[in-house]
Amino acid sequence: MFQHRQLPRLILLVLGFAALAGGAGLLAFRYSLAVGMAELQATGRHRLDLYAASLEREIDKYAYFPTTLGLERDVLQLLSAPTPERGEQVSLYLEQLNERAGSLSIYILDRAGRVVATSNWRRADSFLGEELAFRPYFRQAMDGGSGRFFGIGTTRGEPGYYLSSALSDEHGTLGVAVVKVGLKQLEKSWGPVEAPALVADENGVVILASVPSWKFTTIKPLDEATRSAFDRTQQYNRQALHPLGVTELADLQHGARLVRMPAVEPKTVAMFPVAGTFVAQTQALAGTSWHLTVFSSQDQVRGDAISRAAIAGVGAAFLFILMLLLNQRRRHLSDRLAAQAALQRAHDELERKVAERTADLSAANRRLQREVAERTQAERTLRAAQDELVQAGKLAVIGQLAAGVAHELNQPLAALRTLSGNARKFLARGNHDTASGNLERIGDLVDRMGRMTAQLKSFARKSSGQPQAVPLRRALDNALFLLEQKLKQSGAGVSIDLPPQELLAWCDPNRLEQVLVNLAGNALDAMAGLPRPALEIGARSEHGRILLQVRDHGPGLSEEAGRRLFEPFFTTKEAGQGLGLGLAISAGIVADFGGNLSGANHPQGGAVFTLDLPAARDTEHD
Repeated sequence: MFQHRQLPRLILLVLGFAALAGGAGLLAFRYSLAVGMAELQATGRHRLDLYAASLEREIDKYAYFPTTLGLERDVLQLLSAPTPERGEQVSLYLEQLNERAGSLSIYILDRAGRVVATSNWRRADSFLGEELAFRPYFRQAMDGGSGRFFGIGTTRGEPGYYLSSALSDEHGTLGVAVVKVGLKQLEKSWGPVEAPALVADENGVVILASVPSWKFTTIKPLDEATRSAFDRTQQYNRQALHPLGVTELADLQHGARLVRMPAVEPKTVAMFPVAGTFVAQTQALAGTSWHLTVFSSQDQVRGDAISRAAIAGVGAAFLFILMLLLNQRRRHLSDRLAAQAALQRAHDELERKVAERTADLSAANRRLQREVAERTQAERTLRAAQDELVQAGKLAVIGQLAAGVAHELNQPLAALRTLSGNARKFLARGNHDTASGNLERIGDLVDRMGRMTAQLKSFARKSSGQPQAVPLRRALDNALFLLEQKLKQSGAGVSIDLPPQELLAWCDPNRLEQVLVNLAGNALDAMAGLPRPALEIGARSEHGRILLQVRDHGPGLSEEAGRRLFEPFFTTKEAGQGLGLGLAISAGIVADFGGNLSGANHPQGGAVFTLDLPAARDTEHD
């Protein structure tokens, strides 16, 4: 009997539970979907403006090319009085202009539409002599002064954007200049797009797309009359022009549309979805009859809405269950007074333990924060000390070079004094030619002294420590330039063996030069007093690394020196000749680059130091 009375109430509770959870989930889904779609459209509009601006800017770079050809006298003379010599001269000029502009081709047509000069005149498939009067860009330029047209070349089958302009003189229109811009030049303006995008021309044919398989498809199916017209004009060079398969689902605010994109076969590999439901937003490109469309995937928005709906439903169910429990508790309150007192005591004890645990955690957190702050400060102090030590090592090298630099500067200074005095005397005598020669030699000496002091200044400045792609040959030349006086004094011969291709190391250029100066200077010191000192420097690229070796022909490393080579304050030089920090600092600098510095005896005598550095990305590997 009791169970029969409780059954309807239980059914009502279940139905109320389902209705509350379902209603809350539905409301949360609709609200979240509306907010997400608004944000998705705002993001799509921003992308649309960004892609359109970059594409228009790329097109505008070539917009004035055809018009400027009308300012060339040789071009106008060729059209008014054509000769083979003038045609070849203008074609050579167009060839050079095309290479500098980065366009596909530039050519000149006479009034009949025949190509009289072209940038590809040397090629077997040259446009020279072709009749192109049927092309729309020729007719547009002849009728209206300029034209723009997208099409696929009839000679090489290469798609491009044609910009044309009429060429005229005081007697009227002489011909048409045409610049063909490749799609690659236009597509590069987009860079790494964040959503699929395409550009359709006035015929609805996709001519640019971030998804390669979308190119030369159509937004809508083409009728037979349109296809026949394309065959006559050869605008698309008989491309198949299959429909892209966009299905319109609904119209949204601000001209946006909800569309469905079919799956692409074979499956396209992209950084973004290319199939499914999208918000499509279209904008006309200024100066053209093209339209740019950006597709923003709705899958993420719908997934977020479903997740929020599920959370809302679970929350509503939790509240419903909580209300049932509270109601049940009120009904049994009179029977649970004693249990409530015990529960209160347990609750108080739990609160006390929680408070104690919270206090312990707070104290531990404060200690941890102090330790982190102290460690961070210690790391900053250590980094600052390391930077100062690197700068001190650099200044020490400059101090060692100071005497040689002073000697190198004294000779030009003495020559400057003599030449200036002689110039004054020659000017007083009226011998201006000789005085001008002296002044020119004075200028050369000043430039030489400037290069020397500029190199020292560059070497002495504090480095930023930021790695970059550093040409190894230039860094080596700068280091040897600083050691030029020392090389002259020692009489050492320098042999450099570098591959023909440029080696680019990923490091800081100023610090790399410091390491090279230290290694080469140590090698010269090791060969001091030898009758025929020789310094060998070689480098190669291997498995994404650059290996540079500096070898001397000195006595080599002793067993103790080999063990303690990179210990601070260890040196084999005489007192006052060094502190023993050069190799230690150099090893630290190379380690910061992600590299390694090692030293050993060469099998054929002398010591060799190997510098292992990471190569920059564009360095060619062996």
